[in-house]
Formats: sequence, structure tokens, C-alpha cells
Amino acid sequence: MLIPSIDLMGGRIVQLVQGEKLKLAFDDFEYWIDRFGKYPLVQLIDLDAAMRQGENRALIEMICKRLPCQVGGGLRTAEDGKTLIDAGARRVIYGSSLFGVAEDGEGARRHKLIRLEFAEGLKKTLGEEALCFSVDTKGGRVAVKGWKDSVELTPEEAMTWLEDSCAAFLYTHVDTEGMMTGFPMDVAAILRATTAKQLIVAGGIKAQAEVEALDQMGVDAVAGMAVYSGVMEA
Repeated sequence: MLIPSIDLMGGRIVQLVQGEKLKLAFDDFEYWIDRFGKYPLVQLIDLDAAMRQGENRALIEMICKRLPCQVGGGLRTAEDGKTLIDAGARRVIYGSSLFGVAEDGEGARRHKLIRLEFAEGLKKTLGEEALCFSVDTKGGRVAVKGWKDSVELTPEEAMTWLEDSCAAFLYTHVDTEGMMTGFPMDVAAILRATTAKQLIVAGGIKAQAEVEALDQMGVDAVAGMAVYSGVMEA
């Protein structure tokens, strides 16, 4: 299944390369809402919130009233998720808040741990079906805080620990995000074997053939840059 993405930054729909360089920006919300209206699920991400640089809450509420969305970006508490669900989100995405910092005696960061009690609390409060956990990687390690920081965990390790608390996983391959160089199918195969939950992948998808190949593996695909640049129909 193809899941189109709407990434918000500064009140516009944007597409970034590897989460950093602005490549495309659009103000015509009506056009894209109409275009994505045929899909059973749309991914809606508040990049400003994810990067701790503000928020686009009014736009999120407006889009959630028009499209079936799973929404993410900077969610830190169960209340954050409840607010979005009350605003019309079908499902909410938690990422960075699932991981916590561990420090050595001198206060320097050494590693991060999965916040299992937090994940279980989200399930208890919001319900498993309302939860999608984001496990993104950069250089083979889980990336957090708008992909500016990393965790000493592989995505397989993170998914194995978190699987009992969510309905789906969103995996973004940051190394190829926005570059339209193709998604690494070997990674998709490994992750599909890691979890029984719905698996959604993103990062570099450039053609319908990739979406179809992933679908045959039982993996759903998020497409952004290829759709907005007109390389792939949506």
C-alpha cells in the first residue's frame, strides 16, 4: 500500500533531503488534500515540532478533518497523542520520546535506553491500535530528535523491545530520505522478519515498482519527494 506523506514546516508542505536541506515547498493545501483524498491512510508530520522549533497544530487539525491521517512530530506524552486523536487523527506516531538518555559518571552521553514503561503506558492510555512507533535510522543506528541525534541501538533491537505496545512501526531510512535513490530492499526484508506488526517504510522510494515489490513482502510504503516532484503518480 502506498501512503502519501504531508510534512509541515513553517506553515507549508515541504520536502527535505535527509531531514536537513529544504528541496520543495508548497502552499496549495487544497490541491494536495484533494489529490490524497483517495488513500485509506495519509502520513502527516509536524517537522517543526519534531525539531523543537514550533508547531503547526492548526494545519494538522484542519487536514485531519479532511483526510485519514496518522500524525507525528514531537509527541512527548500520552496527552499529546490524545489531543491529536481528539482532533481527528486515526493514529499517532511516537519516536524520540520512546528513548531515554543514560550517562556515565562524568555526565557524558554514552548510550540510550528504550523507555518500555512509557511505551506500555501509551498503550494503556491510548490503546494499541492508535499507536505507530517510529524507528528511524541514520548510519545503521536509531535516529532521534529530528534525526539530529542517535541511539546505540539497531532498528531490529528497538522493534523487538517495542513490539508488544503498538499496532505498527514506521521505519525511515534517513541515509536515503528525499534522495530518490531507491529504498534498500534488504533492509525491508530484515525488518519484515523482525516484527509481526504492520511495517511502513520510507526513505528514497522513487517508483511504483518499488511500492509493488514492498507490498509483495507485506510492507507498506511512504512516498514523499517522488510524488511532490512529479516522478511518481499518486
